[in-house]
Amino acid sequence: MKFQRSLFVVLFVLIFALSACAPAATEEHTSAPHWTYEGEEGPAHWGDLDASYSACGTGENQSPIDVSAPTDEDLSNIAFYYQPSEVNILNNGHTVQVNYDSGSYIELDGVRYDVAQFHFHAPSEHSVDGKLFAAEIHIVHKSADGALAVVGILLEEGAQNASYAPFTDNLPAEQSEASDAGVQINAADMLPAEQTTYRYSGSLTTPPCSEGVNWLLMTTPVQVSAEQLHALESLFEGGNNRPVQPLNDRTLVEDNTP
Repeated sequence: MKFQRSLFVVLFVLIFALSACAPAATEEHTSAPHWTYEGEEGPAHWGDLDASYSACGTGENQSPIDVSAPTDEDLSNIAFYYQPSEVNILNNGHTVQVNYDSGSYIELDGVRYDVAQFHFHAPSEHSVDGKLFAAEIHIVHKSADGALAVVGILLEEGAQNASYAPFTDNLPAEQSEASDAGVQINAADMLPAEQTTYRYSGSLTTPPCSEGVNWLLMTTPVQVSAEQLHALESLFEGGNNRPVQPLNDRTLVEDNTP
């Protein structure tokens, strides 16, 4: 009987020890590796930070790119079906993002892509003939089968832009959870008047740098004021843009018909 009691105590202690270790192991497994825009965790090292980020270092179809000598084609137009959204805004430590209300979408080559969110990079991530712009907006869309399409808008200094004010006037200065800013924004008003695009197959511009993203970069920049640009540029010291990546064997096309 004494032996059975001793065995029971040993088993209880082992089970307790294993159960105490399990949550810590699970938490360690699920936490995403930390990355930044500079230093040893910057873009040149993203692919080495974790196996899930390997495409950042070895991918052949990475974004952003320098837009140079695109092929002119008469492409099917993007159909925009954007509606106003509450500004549900957050600072995730890498950018400021607006989680867009459901119901807005684009149609591209017969496929519907729903708006998920938009965010910014300053300076721009894409360059045109080697020139970076002051900032760049990415409107991220997802199809029913999980395919991604990103509309990129290049920003340059000009007049105050009232369409961007609900965003630039409500930027969280510190990392934060999503919250309602109490104003609305319409992504349709953020687009340039001429809606031709550069198009190519690329990737996410942040880890894990997943490829197969349909990139739709507006050929015409949008003007915002110096104050609005300063609001974007001042949030992340040193900028939050990934350097341009090689085009490799990809086709870069410019839609030549509005």
